[in-house]
Amino acid sequence: MSAPQVLRGKAPGADAMHVPVAIIGAGACGLTAALRLADAGIETVLIERDAAPSGSTALSSGFIPAAGSAVQRAAGIEDDAQRFAADIQAKAGGAAAPHLVAAYTEAAAAAMDGLASHGLVFEVLDGFLYPGHSARRMHTLPERTGAALVAALERAATGAGAYLLTRALARQIWTDGDGRITAVGCERPDGSMDVIGCDVLILACNGFGGNSEMVDKYLPAMRGAIYGGHVGNDGSAIEWGAQLGARLADLGGYQGHGSWATPQGALISWAVMMDGGVQINGAGRRFHDETHGYSEAAVHVLAQPGGVAWNVFDDRTLALARGFPDFVEAEAGHALRTCADATALAAMIGCDADTLRATLAGVAPGLADAHGRRFERVLQAPYHAIKVTGALFHTQGGLDIDAHCRVLDPSGNALPNLLAAGGAARGVSGNDVSGYLSGNGLLSAVAGGHIAAATAASLLGRQLS
Repeated sequence: MSAPQVLRGKAPGADAMHVPVAIIGAGACGLTAALRLADAGIETVLIERDAAPSGSTALSSGFIPAAGSAVQRAAGIEDDAQRFAADIQAKAGGAAAPHLVAAYTEAAAAAMDGLASHGLVFEVLDGFLYPGHSARRMHTLPERTGAALVAALERAATGAGAYLLTRALARQIWTDGDGRITAVGCERPDGSMDVIGCDVLILACNGFGGNSEMVDKYLPAMRGAIYGGHVGNDGSAIEWGAQLGARLADLGGYQGHGSWATPQGALISWAVMMDGGVQINGAGRRFHDETHGYSEAAVHVLAQPGGVAWNVFDDRTLALARGFPDFVEAEAGHALRTCADATALAAMIGCDADTLRATLAGVAPGLADAHGRRFERVLQAPYHAIKVTGALFHTQGGLDIDAHCRVLDPSGNALPNLLAAGGAARGVSGNDVSGYLSGNGLLSAVAGGHIAAATAASLLGRQLS
């Protein structure tokens, strides 16, 4: 497999296959952009490395945060873009790019309403709030999986007229003497190269979580951690950007997850923690405030002996968790253990029973505990437990972009016709793992794809409604 390249000059064969807009990556970002462009009658091709669209979106829970959508209003939820933006900045400690926070939170509701108009039936996740969110704003399809979301987006985009080229690994970008993108070279399974000419290119392809060298360089806390993301996140967008003279930003930002079932390799919903569950290490003690978020929890869990912990919860939370398909699959894989009492739980964990009893006794309503967490109820035996470790899911830094998703050079000037969003670009999590607010990845993908489509149309002399 060849390395990502930027080539200068006339691309061979580009005239034979030319579209106004080419999009590298058919995840939530690329499909959202393609759908909006196709609606406007703008010919678009999605270039996808896999046999069917998947990427980071398919591996996620498929929950998209948005404030002010028709679905949210119909549910009687009071929320708006400003409140959403404040939640993002509060989680990021004010370090998230202000122009992107404003752009994405303002575009998210319109993006969701646009997808709903194409038959995607969303509902707002009920029953609990994800860490850092002050309102219920997680939009989900009834299936509650990222795979279902990708499949629905693919049907909508191709149904509207977007072209989807699968098994096409983008490896070359061609530019002219003025630095304008003119074509994309795609490597096919037989080693041949298809060249597609374009007037505008949108990078909606990847982060760098699957590139161990880049992870070691930019995310040292995740060095050697399990990677739960897609293999396609190989840093191609960053490598192309570097060759094109693009500026990079927030490369230290990423989404970790402190609830990756081991050895099953399955995601356990953080709803387990938010409903009253706790994480206990091999010594029988809690070690952080679980309500701060699942992203930074990855670092906390990896710092424990053996890099593992136990999610411990009770029957009430088990009933809630069984509403999430990922949890059901993990349970089917024998990730769930049930213990009649604290003595049995301690024996399973391998810790001192008195220590564990003292830990569980601390899970009670009242003043904040030593970690700053306030509990609303006690945990009731029998206890359920899942052994977990910390994992890296996807990165939140990348090509620096303006509020219109135009890629910027080191001086802050936009490159002529190169756009980026989703995993290819900087997100709204700042430059650290703790800045990740639940759903920031799909927010950047869906809202970013929505915005990038409008910008691409504008570069072509068109305006989208």
